[in-house]
Amino acid sequence: MSPLPLVKVAMPPRERLMPALEEVLYSGMIGEGEAVYDFERRFCAQFGLPVALATSSGTGSLHVALLLAGAGPEREVITTSMTAEPTNTVIMQTGATPVFADVDPDTGNLSPDAIRAAISERTAAICVVHYAGYPADLAALRSIADAHGIALVEDCAHALGARYAGKPIGTIGDSAIFSLQAIKHMTTVDGGILALRDADQTLLAKQFRWFGLTKGVPRTEVDLKRPGFKYNMSNVTATIGLAQLEHIDSLIARHRDNGRFFDRELAGIAGLRPAPVATDADPSYWLYTLLADNSDEVERCLGAIGVNASKLHRPNHLHSAFAPFAGPLPGLERFYDRLIHIPCGWWVDDEDRQRIVDALAKG
Repeated sequence: MSPLPLVKVAMPPRERLMPALEEVLYSGMIGEGEAVYDFERRFCAQFGLPVALATSSGTGSLHVALLLAGAGPEREVITTSMTAEPTNTVIMQTGATPVFADVDPDTGNLSPDAIRAAISERTAAICVVHYAGYPADLAALRSIADAHGIALVEDCAHALGARYAGKPIGTIGDSAIFSLQAIKHMTTVDGGILALRDADQTLLAKQFRWFGLTKGVPRTEVDLKRPGFKYNMSNVTATIGLAQLEHIDSLIARHRDNGRFFDRELAGIAGLRPAPVATDADPSYWLYTLLADNSDEVERCLGAIGVNASKLHRPNHLHSAFAPFAGPLPGLERFYDRLIHIPCGWWVDDEDRQRIVDALAKG
């Protein structure tokens, strides 16, 4: 029997996907075209976003979002070390300096107080990651951004389908990004979405996505005013996305159901504490976040019954490239010491989740 994985690739039914892929592959139009634009419209409608632009990766989406926010040389972006490395490599690619703020020791999400202390006259934006699919304190972060006239960028790579204060995740920041990389809630093999609060930024975002050029204008007539990138999505990956949208709600619902089950069942076990969920937050539980007195022992305990568990990420400030930008982060150290992620995705059935609880209850 194969171990129960922490993350797993989800694909739509073969009988739905393969005919659609064959059609687009032999259509004569496999680059950016109508399938991409249809996917953008459908994604917008399904997840309650005002504007959604499809890209080749969530990282590319974040790069564009930060540029739209004014990140660049001699500017700073307040960010978190508790994330996958691309969140912060992209900040450096804009020429801006990442400024690591501390996190809540119980959730791993950015601390509003730490953000306030990190703001300077050089701050262009706050980049907030909804870690593991648990929404950060967006009410406080929105208030801070507005008070200081800086942009709020939501990195929703872990949080597809989550909600905050009744609103879809990704609609409270000035912009937001979603990852469609292989192991996220939903994949297009690789890809991303850039969501914009201000529709007036759409043309510039599209230009950044496509070398700086404007699609639809003849190449012999178009005027390139600023350099852009090769961040567009293809019709092939968009076709996978369209098929995925037909099933994604049920997959996210299973993540959420398993997460809530663990919230209830693990709360009373000595030495363990589920990461708290704020009253205004409705997580999508990409990973289940458990805090343990001895996280190594939890990993060994679950490994003994064939269940993968781990911390998954390495705090970014421990990398040589980011070390110069980090000061004391006691909240993150406290969080990371206790952190252990356990599987709670669509592949975890009722029997799996019960044996996880039983094993942890036995210690």
